[in-house]
Amino acid sequence: MSNFDSTRPRNGFAGMFSVAGLPTELKVSFWIWFLGGILGLLGGLLGMLASLVLFAAAPGAAALVLALMLLAAAVGAAQIVFALKMKEGRQWARLALTVLTGVTLVLALVNLAMGVGQGGNWAGFVISLAATVLLWLPNSQAWFAARGNKG
Repeated sequence: MSNFDSTRPRNGFAGMFSVAGLPTELKVSFWIWFLGGILGLLGGLLGMLASLVLFAAAPGAAALVLALMLLAAAVGAAQIVFALKMKEGRQWARLALTVLTGVTLVLALVNLAMGVGQGGNWAGFVISLAATVLLWLPNSQAWFAARGNKG
């Protein structure tokens, strides 16, 4: 990526929401990933703001929470970019989204093992898994094959 223009959707920002020409499986997967990324980005940003309150009471914990929320916002932003690039037929983006599902599983298992929160983020994993399965179904495979090898 040499500049900002390479990260923009091919049809500009107006084309960001267009799913014309995609098989239904990819339309559904795109919206799951895209909306999930927006929610992750917003949640991370709000969490960063909320963590600022912690600095008065527990600076060490606040720094950790702030770092985790920054990571959540970054993952949400990356998820949005990956979803947009997947919609353009980029194989690497489809693989990146698949890897994100694996990371979601690992985090859910770690949370479960540590007894943190509600026993892991299983709902997030199941939703990611459904979106990932849609990326690899036969209609989706055929669509990516027809788009050629776009890396």
